Amino acid sequence: MTSRSSSLMGAFERYLSLWVALCIIVGVALGATLPNIFQNIAAIEYASVNLVVAVFIWVMIYPMMVNVDFASLKNVGKKPKGLCVTLVVNWLIKPFSMAALGILFFEHIFAGLVEPQAAKEYIAGMILLGVAPCTAMVFVWSQMVRGDANYTLVQVSVNDIIMVFAFAPLAALLLGVTDIVVPWETLLLSVILYVVIPLAVGYATRRLLDGSGDHERIAAFTGRLKPFSIIGLLATVILLFGFQAQTLLAQPMVIALISVPLLIQSYGIFIVAYVWGYLWRVPFTTAAPAALIGTSNFFELAVAVAISLFGLSSGAALATVVGVLVEVPVMLSLVAIANRTRRYFT
Repeated sequence: MTSRSSSLMGAFERYLSLWVALCIIVGVALGATLPNIFQNIAAIEYASVNLVVAVFIWVMIYPMMVNVDFASLKNVGKKPKGLCVTLVVNWLIKPFSMAALGILFFEHIFAGLVEPQAAKEYIAGMILLGVAPCTAMVFVWSQMVRGDANYTLVQVSVNDIIMVFAFAPLAALLLGVTDIVVPWETLLLSVILYVVIPLAVGYATRRLLDGSGDHERIAAFTGRLKPFSIIGLLATVILLFGFQAQTLLAQPMVIALISVPLLIQSYGIFIVAYVWGYLWRVPFTTAAPAALIGTSNFFELAVAVAISLFGLSSGAALATVVGVLVEVPVMLSLVAIANRTRRYFT
């Protein structure tokens, strides 16, 4: 990329929350005024997986997957504390705290405000967010706090390997707690489509580019693809909010209700991971990305699985879409908090 295009891209990324907000407005407006177009797009699916959404998700996450260096796994033993924080928070705390918050709010606190069946679907969507730790956007958040890029690769690589095997069983377990029947075939297909295949293609691309040990080729390649990745993100946002436009306009209160446990979860998980890293004397360049990885979600996967399991117009899909709405501004605020508290770490 030229220096001019790089600077333009940097400015675009700094205002990412603004572009996401604009795409949400555009998606809702188009969905409300041109519902037939979105209904036709929604009908383009195979095995309950919407193919148009799948294409945009692949465009979005493929450049990030190329950055995942499985060779970096040999460095796991050098700094085990940061990886320990990441894995414990992602797999032993976050899924269960999200399920608990969903049940607390929608089966108790908000019980009189929503229909029981809708409440179950909202809980299901939040659970899918909780069991899908971030893979793609982590590299953006890590870069914004000037984290250790190589160690972030280690964290993401190990996380992805675990997710391939743990996502479906853990999602099924927690969804079962809420008495929702889980079609395993669809869940496994979603993992294959949105985790295994992108990882495999990213790995093959990395091997092809890095055959001579020249990491600069990978950086240049992913740099050229970055605009497409962000276009994929914004296009996905427009589609998802277009699909949900009628529900969003008819039930604006539901958005606020779903946002409450998601916000509590996000800031709570960040505090747990960040303070743990501080008390354990983990360097900031490792602790900050660990906390951000634990806080953010692989919402692309969560949205795709929710659509596959429950349908485009379901409460579960709506909950995951609200996750998209909440995630970007929340993560940007946490990046700001991390940068302002950097001096307290050794």
